[in-house]
Formats: sequence, C-alpha cells, structure tokens
Amino acid sequence: MKKYEVVLIFAPNMEEEARNTLVERFKGIVETNGTVDNVDVWGSRKLAYEINDYQEGYYVLLNITSGADVVDEIDRIAKITDDVIRHMIIREEE
Repeated sequence: MKKYEVVLIFAPNMEEEARNTLVERFKGIVETNGTVDNVDVWGSRKLAYEINDYQEGYYVLLNITSGADVVDEIDRIAKITDDVIRHMIIREEE
C-alpha cells in the first residue's frame, strides 16, 4: 500500500449536493481496499487555461493510502464522469 494524492477538478456549475455525492463516490472506491487520510476542499479557483469552455473549476484534494488497483479504478471513473473536467493522481515519495 502506497500513499497517493488525487486532485479532482469539477465543473463549476455543478450543484453542491451532486458534487458532494461524487466526492463520496470516490471516497467509497478508495475505502474498498485502502483508506482516505484527508479530504481538502479548495473550492472554486480560476484555471490556468480554458478547459471545455470553463474558466473556473472546483478543486478537491484527496490524500489516500491504497494499492494500484484502487488508483486504476479512480482514474477510470474520473475519465468517464462528465462533471470531472480534469484529474491527477500522484504517488507521494516515502
């Protein structure tokens, strides 16, 4: 089990309830075979460049401890979810 940082950027026009449901979904994926160490909500921020006609995004950072299979599943779900405009998963150094 290794430590990872998962940054999710949601569409800024999402309802708060839908966004919270999506964050809980990602946390549920992690908890199947790992732990969520920290959830840090950064909120709305201006994007460095326009993505899909959005100039802002809603940022959420998840610090997790899990295996590679969980990371692959998070990556797969983030790619097929329309409201996630960008995501990045980084393994933390020991």
